[in-house]
Amino acid sequence: MKNNKQQRKASNKKVFGIAAGIAVLILISVSGYFYYRNWKEEQLAIERREEVEALVDEYLDAKSSTRFEEYVDTLEEGSISAEGYTSQELAERYETVFQAIGVDALDIANREILYDEEADTYAFRYTALMTTVLGETETMAYQAEISETEEAKAVQWDPSLFFPDMEEGDTVSLSYTEPKRGSIYDRDGNMLAGEGDAYEAGLYPAVLGEGDQREERLAEISETFDVSVETLERLLSQNWVTEESLVPFKVVDTGETPEVPGVLYQQTTDRLYPLGEAAAHLIGYVGDVSAEDIENDPKLQSGQVIGKGGLEYRYDQELRGEMGGQIALVDSEGEVKEVIVEREKQDGESLTLTISSAIQSELFAAFDSEPGAASLMDPASGELLALASSPSYDPQLFARGISVEEYNAYVEDEDQPFLNRFTARYAPGSTFKILSSLVLLESGTTTPDEVNAIEGLNWSPEIEAFGNREITRVNDSVTEVDLTDALVYSDNIYFAMEALEMGTEDFVERLSQFPFGESFDLPLTMEPAQLANDNEINDVTLLADTAYGQGEILMSTLHQQTFYSPVLNEGTLIYPKLLQEEAEVETEQIVSSENAELVRDLLVQTVTDPNGTSHALDQLDYTVGAKTGTAEIAGEEENETNGFLYVFDEENTSYSFVGYLEGQKSGDVIDRFVPFFSSVPTLME
Repeated sequence: MKNNKQQRKASNKKVFGIAAGIAVLILISVSGYFYYRNWKEEQLAIERREEVEALVDEYLDAKSSTRFEEYVDTLEEGSISAEGYTSQELAERYETVFQAIGVDALDIANREILYDEEADTYAFRYTALMTTVLGETETMAYQAEISETEEAKAVQWDPSLFFPDMEEGDTVSLSYTEPKRGSIYDRDGNMLAGEGDAYEAGLYPAVLGEGDQREERLAEISETFDVSVETLERLLSQNWVTEESLVPFKVVDTGETPEVPGVLYQQTTDRLYPLGEAAAHLIGYVGDVSAEDIENDPKLQSGQVIGKGGLEYRYDQELRGEMGGQIALVDSEGEVKEVIVEREKQDGESLTLTISSAIQSELFAAFDSEPGAASLMDPASGELLALASSPSYDPQLFARGISVEEYNAYVEDEDQPFLNRFTARYAPGSTFKILSSLVLLESGTTTPDEVNAIEGLNWSPEIEAFGNREITRVNDSVTEVDLTDALVYSDNIYFAMEALEMGTEDFVERLSQFPFGESFDLPLTMEPAQLANDNEINDVTLLADTAYGQGEILMSTLHQQTFYSPVLNEGTLIYPKLLQEEAEVETEQIVSSENAELVRDLLVQTVTDPNGTSHALDQLDYTVGAKTGTAEIAGEEENETNGFLYVFDEENTSYSFVGYLEGQKSGDVIDRFVPFFSSVPTLME
């Protein structure tokens, strides 16, 4: 009996254990199920939020970079169509508005994802700052809802995502207040570019007549004003034109208003260039903003006038000033609902140059359209008194809208009137002997009393590396040549001999004290002066050629003015200056005053000596110093030449001049400019 009881107890315990185990398993299973379900829900929630995050990032990235076709792809199509747009139309509207107000990027910050647990919906908010044509907006706060379906998530769009306070029916209004463009004046206050009186010529259809009379009168107008009949007919065919309309076709200067049947005039103002061609390469011109201009600078607007060349282009921002105006939200009634940005206009600044209008005009006229350039400088102050390039173009034509025919005439002119020659670089020829004289004297290689024996017109050193190459001089009347003779007669052989004696390393080192390879602080496009290709002289023939101004040297008229300035300033180099507002110019003591004075005296002798290459200048009523130069340029069939001339006022040191004529010789340059030099003292009074 006892054993049976024990067996039953054991059996009950076993059953109970199994039941307990089953209960535990059930509990574990149930717990696992709920755990898995919660885990799964958490994973789905995380995945959902990540999708929302990715959508918001895509939305903000597209909007901040104004990629509006990508931007609308993040929007819920139903919300777009509910506002009366297609996706393409909405993208185009964004593009149009943002381009119009000059926004090419948005500064987006404070991005925040919002989750409404009760409604189980997502939204997000952010702030944006825009830089427009009228300046920066205030920080704007945006908020948008997320639409979720099984297929996709998208941003719910409404007009407030354009601008926060924008509602259906509102538009964006942009109005401008044009600033007055600054003027450009010469040193005496004479206008070089600025606003002045002009007349607008217009067609008066009522007087043109009919049939043959109309054709004859349009032909006369075409010939008188150099405007094609086709252009006149096109203007008359505009849908707003009536018999009593005045149809503008050309702006003309005061005094250029001939009486022609069918033409009336009304007074206007215009950007004028009083010196015309004489200062075109320096001053430049203005023109209407082009599509390319707007693409390069989205802050520009169609209808604006900007600088297109010369100083008008270089100082366009300063001269143009700042546009005033207002960007606003306007409701369906045309009332301003909110001002987004507003700015007062700021008129442009004016510039005053060191240039003299009188000297500039006289200098340009001296060229008589021959290709070349010249500059005139006050050697003591570095102030540039004139910068002329010939031939030139009429800046007024460009400012008023040049015709295709007129433009093509300039382009096809073989003398290249668009080329700015006073900043272009050329081999300076024998004017470079001024520098060679200075460095040879500074090194001690050359002394005033040293004499080189030179026979004949040709010479070659007994140097194997020189080969059969010979150096030629233009005059062999002197056989015992010192530095005075070398400059007076412009003896190539003498300078080659002295440079070879000095040696390449020392010669290059001393020349390198001059600002080769340096950019001058001038508002002009100009490459630095070049001593040689890569500024390296690595053979004796190049050394010899460099000494008398050939080889690989490249200099503009402005470089020569600067590099030769120590001769007139007791050894101090003076950098050029073009703006009166600038501080004192930079100077640098570069050679001794003794050597500078010596070379200066010798340059005067090239004029006073009857055998001097510059003796033709001795006819002037005042004493000048000078150095001529004829540089050879390799041509296809034969070598061509450029004639150079350096001249300075010895009596008062009031000016230094560097000029050249293409395809001519230095003697031609003297003949061309003697009348100009005669007039300079009077022009400077």
